Amino acid sequence: MKHVIGIDLGTSAVKILLVNQDGNVVQEVSKPYPLIQEKVGYSEQNPQDWVDQTVAGLSDLLMNFNGDPESIEGISFSGQMHGLVLLDEHNDVLRHAILWNDTRTTEQCQQIYDVVGEERLLEITKNPALEGFTLPKILWVKENEPAVFEKARKFVLPKDYLRYKLTDELHMEYSDAAGTLLLDVGNKEWSEEICHLLEINSEICPPLVDSHTKVGNVTQEVIETTGLANTTAVFAGAADNACGAIGSGILEDGKTLCSIGTSGVVLSYEASGDKDFQGQVHYFNHGAPNAFYTMGVTLSAGYSLSWFKDNFAKEETFEELVADVDSVPVGSNGLLFTPYLVGERTPHADALIRGSFIGMDSSHERKDFVRSVLEGITFSLNESIEIFRNKGKKINTIVSTGGGTKNEDWLQIQADVFDATIIKLSSEQGPGMGAAMLAAYGSGWFDTLQACADTFLKVDKEFKPVKENVVKYQQLFDIYKDVYKQTKSLNDRLATYR
Repeated sequence: MKHVIGIDLGTSAVKILLVNQDGNVVQEVSKPYPLIQEKVGYSEQNPQDWVDQTVAGLSDLLMNFNGDPESIEGISFSGQMHGLVLLDEHNDVLRHAILWNDTRTTEQCQQIYDVVGEERLLEITKNPALEGFTLPKILWVKENEPAVFEKARKFVLPKDYLRYKLTDELHMEYSDAAGTLLLDVGNKEWSEEICHLLEINSEICPPLVDSHTKVGNVTQEVIETTGLANTTAVFAGAADNACGAIGSGILEDGKTLCSIGTSGVVLSYEASGDKDFQGQVHYFNHGAPNAFYTMGVTLSAGYSLSWFKDNFAKEETFEELVADVDSVPVGSNGLLFTPYLVGERTPHADALIRGSFIGMDSSHERKDFVRSVLEGITFSLNESIEIFRNKGKKINTIVSTGGGTKNEDWLQIQADVFDATIIKLSSEQGPGMGAAMLAAYGSGWFDTLQACADTFLKVDKEFKPVKENVVKYQQLFDIYKDVYKQTKSLNDRLATYR
């Protein structure tokens, strides 16, 4: 049987999946690597760690594989977005990579607005200037490490550097390029205008390719180290959120993904790049051909629940913590939670806002608080869905992944709050599966990514909205949205005391 490999280069580890033609995961390997945090707000990694651990993981996988290495027809990638890897004229790394969660670049974001203009930036890149994006990092190095920047001849993102080290071919694909603030998202080309205005040589931008493009084969050195065959093709891959969308079947209009991890993401398929969300949500090129996706982010999604557990139910499992929420009515008996534990992203890009329990009284029990946390997280995610719908998007089916699928009561809450059918997949591999699907599609196994999804992805359960609950949650959602307005000034004043 034929196989492909999906490599998911995350922030804390690389995850490698060996997937067969039926979409079954034959093997799974994970290899960790460290963060480098020299100062508050700094987050870096050594790119060589990515390479070493990926090669080690591939070696382990091949060592335990009983089939013919030549049956592994393709490899593709998912990767952490926005990270900056600067290369010299020999494509050697000039400094540690600055990661997506590095926050040192506030001044550079303001500089981008001052020089390019906020409105013009949104017209070209479809996204606001945020500290996590790549362009502010480039400007930071230019201003603070001029000797390093002077040697820079190319920049790439994390998975692109890893792919280069496996193939000796240097490219960037559109879904990751869209998160740099240097791509003209609608026209799928580097913005000469932004480069010129910020005095960056546009030649620093690498060649652009589609996510399913074959960019080369593994090098002889990699073959000898890992046991891979020289016939194994390497495909460009996509950003982690784009691969997560592919791996969840978000490949046509009406399909939306709700992914609840530490943070939460609501991601919706877009057939074109011409909608105007005024920067309220992220707007990126998809890993699927000629498609786009919009995305809203809740910073403290699953983290809100883990925070509550760690502080009020430390000795219990998550299953025990949420066991009684079905006995609590919609609205948690008048208790409302806002999940702003570390600030918020969508629709409020507000670093100072903090969470609240509103409506506490002496009748409330712990199970009321637990349900209110689940509802509050879901309300926050619904703010992104509301933005999409207000722009004319029809959202009728939502694939739920991550921690939000671990409890069926929470899945029903999602169906009722979102007023949409919630789908739980039988096997959830997310970005790694999306990368494997790009390799399968690139290898010619399927005519379309949708056909690949039809084979690889299986539905476990569906949760339909209950009309009575939908009405109640719409009323509660209006109250939820008022909490931000009512508490913003209070939290600004309290910030002095943190």
